[in-house]
Amino acid sequence: MKLTRLGAAVAVASLVVAACGGTGGGDKVLKIGISLPLSGSSLASAGPARDGALLAIKEAKIKGYTLEPFVLDHSVNGVHDPQQGAKDMTTLVSDAAVMAVVGPFNSSVAKVQIPVSNEAGLLQCSPANTNPDLTKGEAGLQLRAKFPDRINYVRVATTDDIQGPAVAQFGVQELGLKKVAIIDDTETYGKGLADAFEAEWTKLGGEVVGREGAPKGTTDYLPILTKFKEGNPDAVFYGGVTATGGGLVRKQMPQAGLGELAYLGGDGIQDGRGDTAGSFINIAGDAAPNSYSSVAAIAEYPGQADFAKKYEAEYKVAPGAYSASGYACAQVVLKAIETAAAKGDVTRENTRAAGADPATTFETVLGPVQFDAVGDTNQLIISLYKVDMTAGDGTGDWVFAKQVDYGK
Repeated sequence: MKLTRLGAAVAVASLVVAACGGTGGGDKVLKIGISLPLSGSSLASAGPARDGALLAIKEAKIKGYTLEPFVLDHSVNGVHDPQQGAKDMTTLVSDAAVMAVVGPFNSSVAKVQIPVSNEAGLLQCSPANTNPDLTKGEAGLQLRAKFPDRINYVRVATTDDIQGPAVAQFGVQELGLKKVAIIDDTETYGKGLADAFEAEWTKLGGEVVGREGAPKGTTDYLPILTKFKEGNPDAVFYGGVTATGGGLVRKQMPQAGLGELAYLGGDGIQDGRGDTAGSFINIAGDAAPNSYSSVAAIAEYPGQADFAKKYEAEYKVAPGAYSASGYACAQVVLKAIETAAAKGDVTRENTRAAGADPATTFETVLGPVQFDAVGDTNQLIISLYKVDMTAGDGTGDWVFAKQVDYGK
């Protein structure tokens, strides 16, 4: 899949305030929140998910209701900000017309949003969150401590206990790598992904020659990379997103004599072609080749061509890595609202119950999706990509390599 360019995303952002969904001739307004980081480098990642959700809402029609998107940006200085994400969820919860939310994009934001949405009984569907602790085990229970059995948070992306191992397997088995150095951004997603990657890497017989944490805001990675060089790795793995350092690490690797090494990462660096401002390839520049990433979602799905055609007709660019996932999340919440409407009235509780029902199969652009007892998708699929600097009209782009279904 080609990734959405920033210029189009900015143009769409300017129209969001005026955007409105399909209508069925009624005058009761229902709002669907979209909570994503939508400025600076974060826009390259999350903008396509927003655009996919907006397209689904625009197409939808539910008799007796007017559907409107309510878009909030929780990025600060171009990076997702959990504190702002919590404020945005409070804003959405406080608006009685909001029946469901698409988002967030980052697991650290989900960690602070879920307790708020759970207490309010507000359905929330994430197109991209992958940290297992958001839903599973004792950690998941703690996030929904107020109403532990009232599942309101679902996601169409599979989790890092699958994604991390998938990247490790690709590195060892497909690329023939043996020694890796690991750096993570110390955040919920980045550290969790790196932990899962490291465990699988060593299980497969690979060696970890160094690991360091560098929080977002770090601009000089040369001391860490220079230390890594002493271990003679043949790859560097980054746990985090482009906006927290993923692009800078790759850009600075040549200065430490590591420029020729393979660079591995998760979906946090899978965010756009070379002419997308703030994207991994744009920031890494000439150091971008020999980089590999995953996406915790299906890449080859039956309706891909049709979706791409209507997405390009709407936005004049090809879909991004999470455009279809944003569209699918909107499909889930729209179906939940439609189910609630069929019962006579759309309420938050009716919508939540319909959206989180494990017995329901949602027909989405990604294919049939079901959620388990804690809201996780049954699509346990990871897609792998590599940077090709001849793609993207010669600006560089992520090119699909393979897809693995861990549910089979």
